[in-house]
Amino acid sequence: MSEYFSLSDCDVIGFDLDHTLCRYHLKETSRLIYESFTRYLVEHKDYDKDLLTLTPATWDFCFKGLVVDLEDGNLVKLAEDGTVLRATHGTNNLRTEEIIKHYGPKREWKHFNSLNTTFTRSKDAGWYFPSVKRDPGRYLQPCSESVKTWLRSMKSAGKVLLLITSSHSDYCRLICDQILGKDWEELFDIIITNALKPGFFSLVPQQRPFRTLVNDVEESEGLPSLDKPGWYSQGNWPHLHQLLKTMTGNPEPKVVYFGDSMRSDMFPASTFGKWETVMIVEEMEGEGVPRSEAAETNEAQVEPQEKKGKFEDQGMKAPSAPSEQWGSYFVDAHKTPGGDEESQKLTWCCHSIHKYSTMAIPSVESIADLPLDYKFPRFSPNKPCTTGYYPRPPDSLLKKCQSQSS
Repeated sequence: MSEYFSLSDCDVIGFDLDHTLCRYHLKETSRLIYESFTRYLVEHKDYDKDLLTLTPATWDFCFKGLVVDLEDGNLVKLAEDGTVLRATHGTNNLRTEEIIKHYGPKREWKHFNSLNTTFTRSKDAGWYFPSVKRDPGRYLQPCSESVKTWLRSMKSAGKVLLLITSSHSDYCRLICDQILGKDWEELFDIIITNALKPGFFSLVPQQRPFRTLVNDVEESEGLPSLDKPGWYSQGNWPHLHQLLKTMTGNPEPKVVYFGDSMRSDMFPASTFGKWETVMIVEEMEGEGVPRSEAAETNEAQVEPQEKKGKFEDQGMKAPSAPSEQWGSYFVDAHKTPGGDEESQKLTWCCHSIHKYSTMAIPSVESIADLPLDYKFPRFSPNKPCTTGYYPRPPDSLLKKCQSQSS
């Protein structure tokens, strides 16, 4: 396998929707996610109403990449080998001796191997989607003109463009109308909604048939196969693969898929579909990776002036920034059982990115102005852990590599 990756070498270019093509106003959306969960806990589980008041401390506590240990009732942050780097019980930090009491002197979470090979699903909560539907402009950031031009250029170059989302057709249409304009369907050859990823990549007998849609309602009878491009619901990877072979004239079409979820996008697409995968990692922007000029300009145009600085004025960190309580999304310190030596370990999330992704970017805007034949260095176990990030690695990974070489 080449150590470089190029879009020009791909026959098919696919995209997830949420947090991939659709970039949210992170501050507004993060607040909505917090409110959705806390309202559920207060109204249905009798939690204290004080939980509804968002403070800098509770905002800092919200962190992507944690695992819920249901047996002990803890939240844990894992290293690449399953070591518990940090843990809380509720919102209270567990001291080193308390972590050892729960997880032994080696601080090993016993279910790590199962988690690391299946990416088990977490629970969902309500209020989020109705709120976005009521006021999409508040939460959804329109794609920049450079991204729209990029999509058209790929289609003009003969690439098959594919959109796969677990969102239902009506929600997909709402989002795409907002971010891409009313003519967005012309950009894609195949649109698949309600894909129910990662199950979309399942094989017989679990795979679901594709279904056609009439006024956003699925036809009751599934299709035995796909014979032409169009808009479909549910479906499975093997049937899609057959259609892509026909459309590209290639018995083994080369597919790259852009997504933001390890569980729904990267892991199944690379493991079962054998696709190239590009992960959208917004946390890169919280660790020194500059935003593209197009993204900066676009957000400046669409974000109301009265909201700018609002979070910072209240002491709230940027949603993609490292947490005071949990540290970096990519790297964290780990002390030996004796407590004498401290080493920097990759987090489980960071290791998974390197293992299941071809490369990582903060947003599609960051590469939209590049030529299709641009050669990106890909992740490789034989390369430094900083290789594979574009336009550059996050600060914590750079510091880790610098400390190892010094």
